[in-house]
Amino acid sequence: MDSGTHENKTFEKIVYSGKEIRNREFEQCIFKDCDLSDSTFAHNRFTDCTFIGCNLSMMKLSGTSLRDVTFKHCKLLGINFSECEDFLFHVGFENCILDYASFTRKKMTKTKFIHTSLKQVAFANANLANAVFDDCDLADAVFNATDLKEADFRTANNYIIDPELNNIKKAKFSLHGVVGLLAKYAIRIE
Repeated sequence: MDSGTHENKTFEKIVYSGKEIRNREFEQCIFKDCDLSDSTFAHNRFTDCTFIGCNLSMMKLSGTSLRDVTFKHCKLLGINFSECEDFLFHVGFENCILDYASFTRKKMTKTKFIHTSLKQVAFANANLANAVFDDCDLADAVFNATDLKEADFRTANNYIIDPELNNIKKAKFSLHGVVGLLAKYAIRIE
């Protein structure tokens, strides 16, 4: 990872925990079973990249561009995605642990979260229109002034969303999940 540009490369079992990588470009690269936890990947660009089975917990991404980046079976605890570049920001998550992350003010239309843990994730002021939360745990996730128009929560669980503070027009919820829309009223549904 020392040179400036990497195309069509596979990085496997790389350990860069606690290290700093700046001003690199990664295009159509695969990161497999890498440990990049507590690292700083500031001002880099990832385009059409896939991370598989990686530990990226507490990674710092200030000024980094994530364009069509997919994360599968990754551990991404406490990452502040809000610090990433907004231009062409597009990510997807499958079978990941994404707890304590922040997507505050991110435009993430059509983002797919599949079989992912999203405990205490901050989605305040984010645009998640048409996003899919397929079999996701959203315990204590924060939705405040979030655009959830046409988002799909039918198989998600443990979410609490205030319909008065968020745009949920045409969003999809299961019957058992409706309880998460009424939590602020402290009513009992039996």
